[in-house]
Amino acid sequence: MNDLYNNKKVLWSLLAVFILVWLYALGVRTLVPPDEGRYAEMAREMFASGDWVTTRLNGIKYFEKPPLQTWMNALSFAAFGLGEWQARLWTGLCGLLGVLLSGYAGSRVFGPRAGFYAALALGSSLFWVASGQIDSLDMSLSGMMTIVLCAVLIAQRDDATASEQRNWMLLCWTGMALAVLAKGLIGLVLPGAVLVLYSLLSGDIAIWKRLHLGKGLLLFFAVATPWFVLVGLRNPEQPHFFFVHEHWERFFLKTHHREGAWYYFFVLLAPGILPWLGLLPQALLAAGRRRAETRFQPRLLLLIWSVFIFTFFSYSSSKLPGYILPIFPALALLLAAYLETAPRRSRIIAAGLLVVIGIAGIIAVPQMVKIGVRHASETALLTAYQPWVLAAAIITAAGGAVALLHARHLRRDLTVLTMAIAGFAATELILTGFEPYGAMRAGKTAALKMRPELTPDTPVYSVATYEQSMTFYLRRPVTLVDYWDEFTFGLSQQPELSIPTVPQFVERWQQHTRAGVKALAIISPEKYAELKQQGLPMRLIVQDTRRVVVANL
Repeated sequence: MNDLYNNKKVLWSLLAVFILVWLYALGVRTLVPPDEGRYAEMAREMFASGDWVTTRLNGIKYFEKPPLQTWMNALSFAAFGLGEWQARLWTGLCGLLGVLLSGYAGSRVFGPRAGFYAALALGSSLFWVASGQIDSLDMSLSGMMTIVLCAVLIAQRDDATASEQRNWMLLCWTGMALAVLAKGLIGLVLPGAVLVLYSLLSGDIAIWKRLHLGKGLLLFFAVATPWFVLVGLRNPEQPHFFFVHEHWERFFLKTHHREGAWYYFFVLLAPGILPWLGLLPQALLAAGRRRAETRFQPRLLLLIWSVFIFTFFSYSSSKLPGYILPIFPALALLLAAYLETAPRRSRIIAAGLLVVIGIAGIIAVPQMVKIGVRHASETALLTAYQPWVLAAAIITAAGGAVALLHARHLRRDLTVLTMAIAGFAATELILTGFEPYGAMRAGKTAALKMRPELTPDTPVYSVATYEQSMTFYLRRPVTLVDYWDEFTFGLSQQPELSIPTVPQFVERWQQHTRAGVKALAIISPEKYAELKQQGLPMRLIVQDTRRVVVANL
């Protein structure tokens, strides 16, 4: 049982179960705002309108990000209909692609056992698994960046043939183009900077001759540029907003109000890399030792990829958790390369730490209700979530204990496999159990109760708020009232699509009432109380802790 990586029956069985669970989990939860609702609705609108060039959210031009994920989600809706798993399908496939590519690259570059370990490490890392189950751009970008990373590793290895080097490098250039279409210029800037640093630190300047720059650049521009040209021609305001506001200002200025402390990503990386936290420092230190016995130094490239991208976003004035997701395939490969030769002591420490973390989680679970509760009435939802988190903590501790037993008896493959199964199972439990609380945050119940009240011509207003997921479940945009935020740029181009002030909304609402035209509005509880006190005619349709839905008739 210490050569599981060579057992084809075991490998294919593990892969089949992993893929089935991964794909099944895409549909067990409501689309939680803001990201999941936003990107699902953008794709729904693209699918409904047939406009595959100008991206919109709530019917308003929305140019913060390129269209790759919106395209893929819209194609998913076209093929399989509107739904939650369909909205997450592209993200889920990107996560799976990362796991499979990392495993394949590890096998080709470091050997079959390392490939097995790389797939297990990435496919069980809390942050990668969770991000692969959420409809967000971070996994879309990371999937394309994984293509770039793994293609370079395979193409540049010393024993690559000329055709392998050419074909894999062309795939690398394609991956960079798709990364640009996924999230912008970082899809080119980050890999380019990593390559510059690698060539300087390794002394392998000749690598630039092996990149197939001519064909690669032609392929890159053929894939990446058509949409930018088309959208710029149709929307002359887009280039400045996208390239200046969303790139330069986002990185250097604090206009997006997403700044964080210098240690922001350190705090996220520690739980995000579980269950492998106990091995990560040793793996990074091992990769830092110079190895000059080969022309190409894959460990050094992986280390630079991880450290540079981590540092790049740590320096940025805009910080969100998903920004460091592209480093996880590189970390998984470094962990795999280290695990292949790691002493028993390292595996014992890693398994033991997992036991400690699991026990700490069991102790901490009763305190979770006090964290993140916006309304006292939501306490019951978080209380119902506790057993799921408790089960995840128990599995973590138990998995660590079993892995510790295997490590003590030198069962290397079983140690790694047990830790991976524990990490994957615990993450899936945490995600699945969140559904009742997530559904409340999304307002799905309220949206479904609104739909019988609607006809295609019924005006729907969203007063001083915007519910990111409700528009998807309503299957239609709403008219914003006194709400700007991420719509500020789009509304500056199309001001007629919103009502700037609440008094103007009140006047419009009363006009509908006098004319006998039915209208609906989504209002925060605070604003509802204020409008009710003013005597605005409102019939309550549904109310929860975060929103109130009313009609005028």
